[in-house]
Amino acid sequence: MQAVVIEGPGQVEVGELPDPSPGPDEVLVAVRRCGICGTDVHIVDGEFALARYPLVPGHELAGEVVAVGRQVEGIEVGTLVTADPNQHCGRCRPCREGHGNVCHNFTALGVTVPGACAELVSVPWWLARPLPPGFDPSVAALVEPLSCVVHGYDVLQPKLGDRFLVYGAGTMGLMLVALAERVGAMTVTVVEPRPERRELAVSFGAGRVVAAGDELEGQQFEVVIDASGSVSAIEDALSRVAPAGKFLQFGVAAPGATVRIAPYRLYSDEASYLGSMSVLHSFDRACDLAVELDLGLGRLVSDVAPLASYSAALEAVRLGRGLKVQVAPGG
Repeated sequence: MQAVVIEGPGQVEVGELPDPSPGPDEVLVAVRRCGICGTDVHIVDGEFALARYPLVPGHELAGEVVAVGRQVEGIEVGTLVTADPNQHCGRCRPCREGHGNVCHNFTALGVTVPGACAELVSVPWWLARPLPPGFDPSVAALVEPLSCVVHGYDVLQPKLGDRFLVYGAGTMGLMLVALAERVGAMTVTVVEPRPERRELAVSFGAGRVVAAGDELEGQQFEVVIDASGSVSAIEDALSRVAPAGKFLQFGVAAPGATVRIAPYRLYSDEASYLGSMSVLHSFDRACDLAVELDLGLGRLVSDVAPLASYSAALEAVRLGRGLKVQVAPGG
């Protein structure tokens, strides 16, 4: 099969690998779409400590089941599936306390085991999620990032009537905006420097969109979310949190990045500063949201590239061109 292989930091090629065979409790998936995200950029750059090289990347997937192991239950050949890429050990203390997303022995497709930037990938059957016949595989491959958004709101626990402020209208920021009113937002304001993304933010439900935080004229918000990972944006966002409000660090900043914070204000305003990492008990709900609601997620896919163009597609993600970039291993 054809697959992308990251031999080590900065070493990416597309080549031939042996076709995988499903284990007794696995399904073999012919990949139709695989999304590229910032984590993949960090893996290629050697900035993701959990990555195990050589590695086939790709953890946002959709495809058709072409073979099943003898212990597989409820999934047949021909079924369109997506998959939760993360496996938790269930034994370490974070797992035992219900925080499997920060498992000490975490494994994940495209991070520690072969992922979906390939024509075929094997997936434990209990992590695969069947989707309706004819469902758009580009949208199916967005279920994983959507499940991250669902978990982010689980962490945040906003209140009905909160005023929301979101920094960044990339794929994740727009998903956060799309669900904001459904989790209680009274108003949604977005800070986004790119004009084309500001227009999209309005179409996804933002009531006000500005190019920079200084246009907000000192206004504060009960819920402030950074979906950009930018240090300057994070520092501005922290200044916009209302007393007793909440700040969620959702965007992925560069490893080692630091921001300035006023601890007295954190104390005096009794604000909550939170972080959200990956997926936790949210994948099934994300599947339901993608299938049952018209969220317009297909608009987030700006480019679909052949597997052979992976390096160029990755560079587009690195430079922030477009929105969600996917590869189509099956053509």
